[in-house]
Amino acid sequence: MSERMIENYLIDMDGVLVHEEHPIAGADAFLAGIIAAGLGFLVLTNNSIYTARDLSARLDRSGLSIPAERIWTSALATALFLHTQRPGGSAYVVGEAGLTTALHDIGYVLSDRSPDYVVLGETRTYSFEAITRAVRLVRGGARFIATNPDPTGPSIEGLLPATGAVAAMITKATGVTPYFVGKPNPLMMRSALNTLSAHSETTVVIGDRMDTDVVAGLEAGMDTVLVLSGITGRDDIERFPYRPTAVVDSIAAIPVGHDVRTIDGALTPPLRSRTLDDELR
Repeated sequence: MSERMIENYLIDMDGVLVHEEHPIAGADAFLAGIIAAGLGFLVLTNNSIYTARDLSARLDRSGLSIPAERIWTSALATALFLHTQRPGGSAYVVGEAGLTTALHDIGYVLSDRSPDYVVLGETRTYSFEAITRAVRLVRGGARFIATNPDPTGPSIEGLLPATGAVAAMITKATGVTPYFVGKPNPLMMRSALNTLSAHSETTVVIGDRMDTDVVAGLEAGMDTVLVLSGITGRDDIERFPYRPTAVVDSIAAIPVGHDVRTIDGALTPPLRSRTLDDELR
């Protein structure tokens, strides 16, 4: 097996680089190695609460220096998707500054009067009034978009209901299922690749969740590394019908620039299935 050169990385944030406000050991060295090698990277997050600039400042306080242009959020991916679908449109937004800023930046008008879209993002203060308004607008014909399907999100106090849970409430009241832009939709990975001007064959996805990071990378045609420093544990992997390219304890165990198929924890390709031609031979 010839070694594949790696030129770019798409790196999940929570559980891979940080736990809440605390950096994961080795994350700073891995990022420094990417920069020193002249490779490209984006930090990906389904969190739509904060702008990329806000997240950059928060990461800096955690000891990780990552410029805003290296951060790709589900809010930015959602804004890009809407811009390609209906440029200069209008939206009623349930969410925070990360989402409203992204929509303003593409020229969208935020309105609760016959908007083209209802866009649901994450917030720590979901309002029953805002959810009710969203339900009425969707029932009235507005297209329903959600930044990501995550049912819960982390906080210092414990889990909080997140975008996916509130989307389910609106769906139950309207009969309309939203289009989720963020992970595991490979659209978010593709938009990140386009932002980097990168190719899937030379890009690796690093994440801590089988059900979002790994499957999104797989469906976008990229090698994937599952780190065990976040949500998915080693015993959970076999529950899924797909596999990551490699499994490591943390991001510190990934050699920068090297083919992830060659590192300890890489999984061998599955055996080729027997075909009808094989049976007839």
